[in-house]
Amino acid sequence: MFEFRDLFQWDRFITPTIIKTFYWLVIALMVLFGISGVFSGLAAMAVSPFGGFILVLSSLASVVVGIVFSRIIAEFILIVFRINEHLGAIRDQGQLR
Repeated sequence: MFEFRDLFQWDRFITPTIIKTFYWLVIALMVLFGISGVFSGLAAMAVSPFGGFILVLSSLASVVVGIVFSRIIAEFILIVFRINEHLGAIRDQGQLR
């Protein structure tokens, strides 16, 4: 975890420590939007059963796709920071010679 003083210093990145929190926040929002879409689809079934069914299926599919894409984006951000750390380690090894 990061400390409060890390916010004012540029020696260490705080994004890798808080990206997981943002990931879980996005997951929670996706699930809430999915539940909202399912209820909207169930309400639309009173008017058009086929249209409501399609809305329910599309909201469930969008939740799954949203979770997968948010995981991909979070992993990409973490990979960029790990590449930076590995390049720094390689640079430090080169300076020792």
